[in-house]
Amino acid sequence: MLTEKKKEFIEFMMDSDVLRFGDFVTKSGRNTPYFVNTGNFRTGRQIATLGKFYAALIKENCGEGFDCMFGPAYKGIPLAASTAAALYNEYGIDKPYFFNRKEEKDHGEGGSLVGYKPKDGDKVIIIEDVITAGTAVRETMPILQNCAKVAVKDMFISVNRCEVGQNPEKTTIMEVMEDFGINVHAIITVKDIYEYLKESGSYDEILPKMEDYMSRYCVL
Repeated sequence: MLTEKKKEFIEFMMDSDVLRFGDFVTKSGRNTPYFVNTGNFRTGRQIATLGKFYAALIKENCGEGFDCMFGPAYKGIPLAASTAAALYNEYGIDKPYFFNRKEEKDHGEGGSLVGYKPKDGDKVIIIEDVITAGTAVRETMPILQNCAKVAVKDMFISVNRCEVGQNPEKTTIMEVMEDFGINVHAIITVKDIYEYLKESGSYDEILPKMEDYMSRYCVL
C-alpha cells in the first residue's frame, strides 16, 4: 500500500536526483527504466533525512533488539553512520556501527574493518542501499562471518526492486532469506514507485516501460 510516508520518501529521492527514470543497465546487466543511486545524496540535509527514514524502519522492525550496524563499503558507510545518528537523535537508541575497507590496511592497527569490533554472539544488522542480484550480500556475509561468531538476521535497504534472482520464481530477497536467514526490510518497493507514478498522472510515457520491466523481472 502506498502510504504518505512512502510518497514522502519517493519524492525525497526524486528531489535528490537519487531516483531517476530513463534507460539504464543494472549491476545484473538488465535494462531498466528506473535507477536508484544513493551515491547522489550529497548534502547534510539529505543524509540526515535519509538516516531518519532508515532509523524509523529499524525502530519499527527491530526496536533495540540488535547490537551493532554494518555498512558495506562504499555506499553503506554513510548510510550506517547517518542511521546510527538518527537512531540516537530520534529514539535515544545508541548503537555502534562499523564498516569494511575494500583494501586491507597494512599499517597502524591494520585490518579491513573500521569502527566497532564485533564480538561472538553479537546481533548485527546490515544497512545497504538496494538489492538487485544479491551480489553485494554474498560478498558481505563472509566478511561478517570471518570477524566473529555473529548473528545476522535483518538487513535494511532503501528500495526492494522485487527482482528475480538465480531462480526465476523467486526474488533475490527470497533467496537471501533462504541462503542466509536474513529478513530484508525496505523503505519502499518497486510497486510503490509504480503506484506513485500512476497516481501522479505525469508519467504516462514511463508507466508502460515500468509495467514491461516488472512483468519480465519482478515477482510481486
